[in-house]
Amino acid sequence: MDYLLSIRPVLAIATSLVAAVLILYLHNRPNLRDATSVIAAILKFLIVISMAPVVLAGGTLDLTLFEILPGIDFAFRVDALGMVFASVSSLLWILAAIYSIGYMRNQKERAQTRFFASFAVSLSAAIGGAFAANLFTLVIFYEVLSLVTYPLVYHKENEESWKGSRRYIVYLVGASKSFLLAALALTYHVAGSMDFLPEGLLNGSAASDFVLIAIYFSYLIGFAKSAIMPFHAWLPAAMVAPTPVSALLHAVAVVKMGVFCVLRVIFHVMGIDVMGNLGLGIATAYLVSFTIITASIYALTRDDLKARLAYSTVSQLSYIILGAAMLTPLAVIGGITHIAAHAFSKITLFFCAGSIYCASHRRNISDLAGIGRRLPWTMAAFFIGSLGMIGIPPTGGFISKWFLVTGAVEAKEMVFLAVLLVSAILNAAYFLPVTYTAFFEKEVQTSNPELVAMESVKEVPMVAIPLVVTAILSVMLGLYPDYFLELARAVMLGTGMS
Repeated sequence: MDYLLSIRPVLAIATSLVAAVLILYLHNRPNLRDATSVIAAILKFLIVISMAPVVLAGGTLDLTLFEILPGIDFAFRVDALGMVFASVSSLLWILAAIYSIGYMRNQKERAQTRFFASFAVSLSAAIGGAFAANLFTLVIFYEVLSLVTYPLVYHKENEESWKGSRRYIVYLVGASKSFLLAALALTYHVAGSMDFLPEGLLNGSAASDFVLIAIYFSYLIGFAKSAIMPFHAWLPAAMVAPTPVSALLHAVAVVKMGVFCVLRVIFHVMGIDVMGNLGLGIATAYLVSFTIITASIYALTRDDLKARLAYSTVSQLSYIILGAAMLTPLAVIGGITHIAAHAFSKITLFFCAGSIYCASHRRNISDLAGIGRRLPWTMAAFFIGSLGMIGIPPTGGFISKWFLVTGAVEAKEMVFLAVLLVSAILNAAYFLPVTYTAFFEKEVQTSNPELVAMESVKEVPMVAIPLVVTAILSVMLGLYPDYFLELARAVMLGTGMS
């Protein structure tokens, strides 16, 4: 029984890998192919969530597959931080799979088999990263995720998509092959190991302060999926992809992998004591605060809805890192909980953007006047997702931002309190006008032949249903946050905080 329990991380990873093979095999049978994607998503979630009782009870699941070099293993460990990421990713993959089927069929997109196969492998990479026991395993899955999502970004294979995908791959792979590789080599040289430790792998190291600082910032830059400015340009560029890919990038896998890796470095590579003693926490907090405010201002100036959502993601990701960087218990809980809060709300918003495009071919906010009366479910869900991003109850965003705000007070850092409050105002300034335009402005007839006439606009059921579910989940997280709060507290206690 213990053996069957210990191999569940591998089963969770393998589920979507097997599904990807079946998807390719069933390329001439689209109904079975698409059903395979949904069934695999459900199975993956059930496997992941079956490990939660062990973790919530304070335990871990450990499995070493083989040794590469002394101190470097290909190994898995299921702990509280990994369960946060894996739970969110596996749950949302179910809804993303259903949504993707409706969207891809409605738009008669090309290369659907390649799309769903790449989609499945990307979730294997995300879960592999979530359950990685050390830096070596984590980076392997991090790189796989970059490579397997590349075909998704250039899916349309036009000039715009090629340009966006080139920037995507150059930023992510370029950063990892330079800064991240250097950080790994230095870490192994200093510590003789790459294992994640509760108190931090480099805590108590004999390395000089300069070397430790160099290692840390190399990780911060190398894990470019976290989209900290100025290493964020790949993310808006990737908006050339179909909307289901944008949802994958911004809520389910890619960007969450980035911030998850940064949290691993802060908690389990550097350690809370090293971060505090070297002033790395405060330096990181100022860096991501700049990203939070600047990206929010960029979002405010964008008329293209997906571009506005992309810059919102750049901003919101830094909330997660800010919580960890403040190094106080409440802030850490807020940052970790925001992984889930942002995921549920942001996937809702991207689903809504795709629903709008499916029904009307409209991309710009200025073209959405009155569309709420034609797409009431979509725009109501968009409003709920917006509340989550702003941090208004009863959404999950309120819970995470409440802990972030009280964490800033606990840290006696009024600068970060001001950043959180100002950014909430900016969030409201760029989200609420979308809902106002959709519901309260008068419909305007357009002569643009690419846009569907407003009187012909209506909900697409297979696209609209998943976004309603994710909007409900965003509210449910605000009403019943205990699961993620308990995992966040377990992470916090595991680092030695109290």
